[in-house]
Amino acid sequence: MELFSKVSFPKRIVCLTEETTETLYLLGEGDRVVGISGYTVRPIEARQKPKVCAYITAKFDKIYALKPDLVLAFSDLQADIVKELVKQGLTVATFNQRSVNEILSMVLTVGSLVGCQEKATKLVTDLQCQLEAISKEALPYRPRVFFEEWKDPLISGIRWVSELIEIAGGEDIFPELRTGQSGSERIVSSDEVIKRNPDIIIASWCGKKVDKSFIRSRVGWNEVNAVRNNQIYEIKSTYILQPGPASLTEGIKQLRMIISQVAKK
Repeated sequence: MELFSKVSFPKRIVCLTEETTETLYLLGEGDRVVGISGYTVRPIEARQKPKVCAYITAKFDKIYALKPDLVLAFSDLQADIVKELVKQGLTVATFNQRSVNEILSMVLTVGSLVGCQEKATKLVTDLQCQLEAISKEALPYRPRVFFEEWKDPLISGIRWVSELIEIAGGEDIFPELRTGQSGSERIVSSDEVIKRNPDIIIASWCGKKVDKSFIRSRVGWNEVNAVRNNQIYEIKSTYILQPGPASLTEGIKQLRMIISQVAKK
């Protein structure tokens, strides 16, 4: 039995994307994080940790030098990184959350991986309560929203963004595309956006500042309600395109603020 008494949860964790890093810090387990993505913004204190990857590239020597007992990755986009790490004998858990419920499930799983199930359950309950409270705040009407994830080609919002728009009191104009996991599955035409005539345009161009004048200058968009009424907004990608706590806290907060001020006009 002495052998089994030495079993413990991971103590040195490398997070290849921001959302698992933020989750561990919210669980009070930030000390376990020894390596992060270079794109990590939240929480600010995590930025002091060694940066070992971008999104689809990694500095393998730096990862190996950190001697992690667990690596947390995200989606098929990091499949090549994961394959290399596994070949070197590292333990890797890869998430693929695309919906609000899947994000909450990711939080629970991360909590279980580090032996903090109770704290993870409390965090998920708190997040659910916040989302439910927002959804119950009635608005005069539900503005029609086009969420622009990229400018050329035009890409509509991924599933969790579409769901958060609805929770915040809006109506996604491309709900049928939300389940498309890759951006190529959510490409829309300029003419179709004009046809569906959103009241609000919210853009979040990953890694690039949104150019509102570019959006306004598109052919025919001067007839779109959102453009005519100057209802074009930006939410930084770190708050809304990160499938983790940021989207369910700051992301939904910004969505609600935008949607409510339009609905109440």
